[in-house]
Amino acid sequence: MNEIKRNGSTHDDTWSVFRIMSEFVDGFETLRMLHPAVSIFGSSTLTEDSKYYALAREIARRLSDAGFAVITGGGPGIMEAANRGSQEGLSKSVGLNIEIPNEQKPNKYQDISMSFRYFFARKVMFVKYASAFVIMPGGFGTLDELFEALTLMQTNKIFEFPVVLVGADFWGGLIDWLISGPVRNGTLSKDDLSIFSLTDDPKEVVRIIMDGYEKVRRSTAI
Repeated sequence: MNEIKRNGSTHDDTWSVFRIMSEFVDGFETLRMLHPAVSIFGSSTLTEDSKYYALAREIARRLSDAGFAVITGGGPGIMEAANRGSQEGLSKSVGLNIEIPNEQKPNKYQDISMSFRYFFARKVMFVKYASAFVIMPGGFGTLDELFEALTLMQTNKIFEFPVVLVGADFWGGLIDWLISGPVRNGTLSKDDLSIFSLTDDPKEVVRIIMDGYEKVRRSTAI
């Protein structure tokens, strides 16, 4: 909670409530007409010559052509690739930028660009307006988004939607550990691993997301 206790002042904490509220209101007002959308996560450090940059760009373009807006963290690397691919398609490209000490420069491929001071307000927008998550290779931030989404679905706090990991050689070790560690020791069930999918095929990513979106839409229409 260091984001709202930076100065340790009760007065500052009180005013933080209004800043937090304003970020939620701005996000809700800006993104409420965006549906359907897919949030794509991944490393900010991977450059244009990375195979994952190319994959993220192609996946985003295919999703955009299929009618999904693409939401990213708005920065460089995989985020840039996904926003770029989305702009090359037919739907909106959205960047939810974050203000951090090592200043993140927004990439230039955003039709809608927002800036957040608080990570938790920004994370709500990623989940609230997404019909699916695509998880490219990344670091702590990417892992945080992945496991938060899986936790929310496991605990029935949100509708179950597709979470697609892209990069078998990157994610394979993590999945092996989930089986040999948490599943083997009983802290996860094997069924919990069915919440997410793994593929390197952009066409398969789109198929999984389309199928999941149609399933949720049918269930909520009943």
